[in-house]
Amino acid sequence: MTKIIRIGTRDSELALWQAHTVAKKLNDLGYKTEIVAVKSQGDIILDKPLYELGITGIFTKTLDIAMINGQVDIAVHSMKDVPTALPIGIVQAAVLERANTLDILVHKGNLDFLNGTGTIATGSLRRQAQWWNKYPNHTVVDLRGNVNTRMQKLQESDWSGAVFAAAGLERINLKPTDFINLDWMIPAPAQGAMLVVAMANDDFTKEAVSQLNHIETEICTHIERQFLKTLEGGCTAPIGALAKYNEKDDTIEFRGVLFSIDGKEKIEVDKIVPIEQWKKLGFESAKEILENGGAVLMKTIKETLKK
Repeated sequence: MTKIIRIGTRDSELALWQAHTVAKKLNDLGYKTEIVAVKSQGDIILDKPLYELGITGIFTKTLDIAMINGQVDIAVHSMKDVPTALPIGIVQAAVLERANTLDILVHKGNLDFLNGTGTIATGSLRRQAQWWNKYPNHTVVDLRGNVNTRMQKLQESDWSGAVFAAAGLERINLKPTDFINLDWMIPAPAQGAMLVVAMANDDFTKEAVSQLNHIETEICTHIERQFLKTLEGGCTAPIGALAKYNEKDDTIEFRGVLFSIDGKEKIEVDKIVPIEQWKKLGFESAKEILENGGAVLMKTIKETLKK
């Protein structure tokens, strides 16, 4: 009997695009799939509290619950939204080849504000801190919702612009003509990569999905997420990280950064190592930052965010 692999997805346009992309790749390999749109499940009572199951991600919680309840077999996520510790019983089954890692500024056709004062919208502490580090006179306002909602809010506002991940807009053809690449902004760990998770005890599905794995992306995102995990210890902070593989030299180039929330303080690490050293690179880079003032800064960030 060939099992039908049920792919769980949220109902936003980007989430559906990601689910359909994985479905097509599995279909091309000869597997049968079904897409199951899962609504938010705060009302479904599990027999254990969420934290006991290790479920922490606001963007991934709904699908984690659907998987543990046996409603779906796999879920597809933007990897940067996935907590570094997966829930108990759920495993990383594949990381797809990475798309664009850049952040972009979507604006309204006039960039004069970059030389003066302006208002920029983002819901990300990392983007806010890096923006203030470069443009300390600007105002940064909060912006939430899926990419379509955020784009609409920008058009209806009097803001100068808003920061988006290029990959999300490119995937659903929403990237406008009025944008600039923010190549000075270090992306979120695993930005531009898609992660497929499966149940640890489901060998058939894990074997099927493993064929979609892109090893270079898996290694680079592992480094970035290890860096994040070592720095954060379960707290949100303005952290950027990007690892790149250089095929010619067989090396990994890694850039990692921690900012204060107001963007005034910045501690960064920049290194190139032989590929053999990838396994501990994120950990060692984070330790360097922690020993270089990062531990004190993380403590301040945690106290600020508690208020």
